Amino acid sequence: MRLRLDLAYDGTDFAGWARQPELRTVQGVLEETLTILAREPVALTVAGRTDAGVHADAQVAHTDVTPGSTLLAADGTVPDGLVRRLARMLPPDVRVHRLAPAPAGFDARFSAVRRHYAYRVCTAPSGPEPLRARDTLRWPRPVDVAAMDAAGRALLGEHDFAAFCRPRAGATTIRELQRLTWHPCAGERDVVEARLSADAFCHSMVRSLVGALLAVGEGRRPVDWPASLLTAARRSSEIHVVAAHGLRLVGVDYPDDAGLAARAVTTRAVRTLDR
Repeated sequence: MRLRLDLAYDGTDFAGWARQPELRTVQGVLEETLTILAREPVALTVAGRTDAGVHADAQVAHTDVTPGSTLLAADGTVPDGLVRRLARMLPPDVRVHRLAPAPAGFDARFSAVRRHYAYRVCTAPSGPEPLRARDTLRWPRPVDVAAMDAAGRALLGEHDFAAFCRPRAGATTIRELQRLTWHPCAGERDVVEARLSADAFCHSMVRSLVGALLAVGEGRRPVDWPASLLTAARRSSEIHVVAAHGLRLVGVDYPDDAGLAARAVTTRAVRTLDR
């Protein structure tokens, strides 16, 4: 049976999502804890592998368990107390909010239709408030939010974002950016937030986009500069990649149950752009 996990974590003290030898990772901590509960090896597949220091409010993963697993009740459902047991066993910087049987065809990674990220920036000379220092970038210079918002809108659509991505062998950098907006955070002094949504993001793409738009906000680059980089065939050295700790995965969208398997097939196909 395939199980879906909905979880959150503070990425500050993790070397990213993906398991790595001798390093503390979110995947490693979760798999080790679930393996103890299941009394058999547990392997997780995740919707979006976050880098070291990146946080998640709404990450999604799945795992396949054998019939008779101790993660299941006798009737094949997930026991009501399992989430509470996980809360007692997991460290305080990881929380599983929900664990339930997944519908047929569900794949946490390949069935997703879009991911949503947020990036927080504090422009106050004194820096972020202490309780938000772990998830907010200190950028003690004023920025033009309207200019950054306009530059972000010019990047929307399906493009090759090679200039904004760290290359990976065999991986495409073609993505459909569906949202990129900036707004002041209500009730917080000198804090602005970017909201980004896409069918998928390649490695370092969000942090590179934010870095390029902050250059526009400071007036060091014109509003049309980030969009002009979409013609580049490789990563641009002109872009400042901002720190990881301001970034949060805030949502993952999936189709209705009937469309899960078909979406996974579509996602696995490597995309190209018609030029």
